[in-house]
Amino acid sequence: MKIVMMGTGPFAVPTFEALIASEHEVACLFTQPVRSVHRRKSSIPTPMRDVANAHGIAIHDPVSVNTQESRQLLADLQPDLLVVCDYGQILKDFILATATYGGINLHGSILPKYRGAAPVNWAILSGDEETGITVIHMTPKLDGGPCLKVVRTPIGPTETTVELEPRLADLGVSAVLESIEMLLKHGPEGTPGKVQDQSLATKAPRLAKSDADVNWNEPAELIYNKFRAYQPWPGCFTHLEHQGKPPLRIILKEIRLLREPAPEGISPGSVSQVAEDRLYFAAKDGQIVVDSLQPAGKKPMQVADFVHGHHPQVGDRLLSESQLSPQE
Repeated sequence: MKIVMMGTGPFAVPTFEALIASEHEVACLFTQPVRSVHRRKSSIPTPMRDVANAHGIAIHDPVSVNTQESRQLLADLQPDLLVVCDYGQILKDFILATATYGGINLHGSILPKYRGAAPVNWAILSGDEETGITVIHMTPKLDGGPCLKVVRTPIGPTETTVELEPRLADLGVSAVLESIEMLLKHGPEGTPGKVQDQSLATKAPRLAKSDADVNWNEPAELIYNKFRAYQPWPGCFTHLEHQGKPPLRIILKEIRLLREPAPEGISPGSVSQVAEDRLYFAAKDGQIVVDSLQPAGKKPMQVADFVHGHHPQVGDRLLSESQLSPQE
């Protein structure tokens, strides 16, 4: 098959490398344009660009793939199949129609659960014990096409997005190659795959920076799941109010879940225990054990160093952004 790869992030890299090493022809890569990092002038190439450059594969990076210019470019290439993964754009029907077999998409969930941009994050956030990958035969509806291959895997009780996502990406390699064989077996007019039950569909929208602000009135397990899900971005932070000083913003770097309730008299959103090398923060029905953190303007540090320098006390308050007064 003559394949056009469409991908941007690291989740697509194992599949891209496997296609290059296969008997199929990878005609080119479509990827997102390189954008500057925040307000800095420097830009970071995507990992997919690195792979394409290493193998001499042409790169196209339209701001929107759904233009007549892109349509003409694809029509001139005459691909048999579009392979899409972690691309960041939704393909319209006239773009899918440029390939003989249309397109397939490698998605990081067991569809129809968690359609959208952040399926791995939302599986962890929801406390799921299992997730997986799905290869779908694409339609213009977001993640709504028939499922060609599904591979399942357990989620570890402490596993973060940083740890789970690469595992899922590797699981997708054989699934994509097998899906291509399914399409070849059925031919361009075939309709392989299992139609999704639309009534079971759930959404996995992009995360926001505001998600990182911890609400200590939530259950401890939910806070812990958010911490796991929000790695590496947007992370989790809170503000520690101590000894009448302005609240100190701290980013939680390493934490654990303690299902045991805080000591009597300690309300959610308070320091519940102080040990030499760890802090305990009270949540709704449990505690979060903090092993390392990062105070505003400082480097990450072990709690032992923080305790030595800041002397937090049991009962110190933990505040969210909404609880800060304007001057703070």
